[in-house]
Amino acid sequence: MTTERPPAVREERALPRTAAALLCAAAVAAAWFGWGWYAAAHDSSLRYSWLREQVLQAGEQGVQNLSTLDYRTVDAGLKVWRDSSTGELHDQLVQGGAQFKADVQRGRTVTTAKVLDGAVGELDERAGRATVLTAVQITVTPAQGAPSSKQSRLVARLTRTPAGWKVSALGQAPANGS
Repeated sequence: MTTERPPAVREERALPRTAAALLCAAAVAAAWFGWGWYAAAHDSSLRYSWLREQVLQAGEQGVQNLSTLDYRTVDAGLKVWRDSSTGELHDQLVQGGAQFKADVQRGRTVTTAKVLDGAVGELDERAGRATVLTAVQITVTPAQGAPSSKQSRLVARLTRTPAGWKVSALGQAPANGS
């Protein structure tokens, strides 16, 4: 005589086993994806790419700020220049501010800049220095006459300050790879 259990009893025991197996599979999947998320969130290359993006945005904004000035609001414009700069560049802007203000007001020009593209050329996180290369369209509108635009390639050197990344030097990019 066989002691085979009726189907209802087998189903009653199968349900807890299936639930336990699914629970184990869910726990393993949660651990696997949890570890993957933790590893990705603490990856040094992710942090470095975030820093590069931060430097790029600060560099592009700094170049735009330092390439824009309106004679009608020259004091506010020069304040933006000072706020966007640090180091020797900042010192030069402070020292030459009065003369520059007089020149701009006498010329009655409005200069606007639009950054077309930018890239981080170098980034030394430890030293707090970076270089951002930009393509900029600068438009100068004189008091009399039509506006004129030109495109320039500018190199901005940035320095990390307690207030964030600021432009410490700004100049034309060398032409022809020199």
